[in-house]
Amino acid sequence: MFELIINIILVVFLGYSFFTHVLEAPVPAKVANNPYALQPDVWPKAIIILLEICLVINIIQIIRRNKGKEDFTLGAFVSTIPTFFKSKQFLGILILIGASLILETVGFMVTALLILFLYGMLLGERNYVRLAIASVCITLILYIVFSGMLSVNLPRGTIGFLRSFALFLESIVAGVKGIFG
Repeated sequence: MFELIINIILVVFLGYSFFTHVLEAPVPAKVANNPYALQPDVWPKAIIILLEICLVINIIQIIRRNKGKEDFTLGAFVSTIPTFFKSKQFLGILILIGASLILETVGFMVTALLILFLYGMLLGERNYVRLAIASVCITLILYIVFSGMLSVNLPRGTIGFLRSFALFLESIVAGVKGIFG
């Protein structure tokens, strides 16, 4: 039942996004005047339409698969809500919500490090030194790949020393990229 409810919420949210954000998105004059240019709303429209089709198919399959089952009722769903709030899945959701709230303030480096460390703890790793080393290494690899190789501007943070550290790392990555590039 939980999967069905989430699918229905996604269908409504994507439909709302389609009609309020994608269709009303402003088109730059340079693109609007070019008859050969692909309009910026084409891909979001296509993706949302494909997602809506897949979600409707999934909803139909969920209903067919669970039709007549005792645990496929709203009452059975409501009785499982307290156990969901105690689950690792819910704690993982809270970690990601917290990360999204602190990302702009503390920057990518600290946020990624915290996510990796907390998820490691959530998954049961008890060797905190190994977990910290792995989190730092993975964060640095992600930073190098996205910032250096893909030229993605990652959030630097607004706290002074964290921003300075991010700028320092960017200068190192740019220097290495200049040597090899």
